[in-house]
Amino acid sequence: MNIEAVDLFCGIGGLTAGLIKSGISVKAGYDIESDCRHGYEHNNNATFVHKDVADVTAQEINDWYSKGVVRLLAGCAPCQPFSTYNQGKDTTLDKKWPLLYHFMRLIEEVKPELVTMENVPDVTKHKVYHDFVAKLEELGYTVSASRVDCVKYGIPQTRKRHVLLASLISSDIALISPTHDEAVTVRDVIEDLPRLSSGEQNKEDQLHICSKLNDLNMRRIKASKPGGTWKDWPEGLIAKCHSKESGKSYGGVYGRMEWDKPAPTMTTQCFGFGNGRFGHPSQHRAISLREAAIFQTFPEDYQFYKGVLMIKSVGKMIGNAVPVRLGEVVGLSLLRGS
Repeated sequence: MNIEAVDLFCGIGGLTAGLIKSGISVKAGYDIESDCRHGYEHNNNATFVHKDVADVTAQEINDWYSKGVVRLLAGCAPCQPFSTYNQGKDTTLDKKWPLLYHFMRLIEEVKPELVTMENVPDVTKHKVYHDFVAKLEELGYTVSASRVDCVKYGIPQTRKRHVLLASLISSDIALISPTHDEAVTVRDVIEDLPRLSSGEQNKEDQLHICSKLNDLNMRRIKASKPGGTWKDWPEGLIAKCHSKESGKSYGGVYGRMEWDKPAPTMTTQCFGFGNGRFGHPSQHRAISLREAAIFQTFPEDYQFYKGVLMIKSVGKMIGNAVPVRLGEVVGLSLLRGS
């Protein structure tokens, strides 16, 4: 089965790389983040189109596909509006909310044989998602959607995602069965990397670089134990906001990872010790960009930037990405069901 894909909201290309690894040809990716162009095109031999999906037409999508192929339209719309971090906030003016509707519009106009969408599990709590599924069914697609525990597919992080597959050519469409009975742990994938001090960059691997901790955060990480929280610290190290009643529930920040468990979910701020459980299990530092990329299952030779490395920019690319392995699982599932 010859499947060709166009990847909307492609970012740095995690989903694209995974689809290619599974045997699907990806022709192009669309994204509004121009910084992703080099990494996307260099690693995937696909064209990066710097464009808002709201301005994309069905004609230009169809122009990417060869004649006679099975067409796949993939769209992993930015998940921030559906994240638990945003629940209860007023998102009516958030420009990201209409993105699934634009994806839905393109599906209706292009009518690709295959569709896939990946997002956070809480996307199912919102009207836009149910409108999306209803439109697919109205158009005649068989839809399969499920909450995915990435650990069960060999991804070394506790990432939960909602993955939707839809087909016009098969009624037997579903994600492949889990491939791993045992979790891949932090120890399994980063224990052998060269040691780093706070703010250091490895001379042999420029992506193996970590943010520099200030004096206060250095004292905090030294007082932190793997799997613990800031509640373990001496009182003098606890931030004022956490001392308040409203801050006592935020136990997931300023934490160290545990060697023999998967990493936490990578985010756009995963390079910062204070932004989650992103402290190295034993070294007094936050995880490096290389370690974050490994947790996102990017191959060692994947290039994220050209020129000067900007930690914040590359960290955002890595955190926003679909894990490459999850993209591969999606691709294998589509190939099996086609």
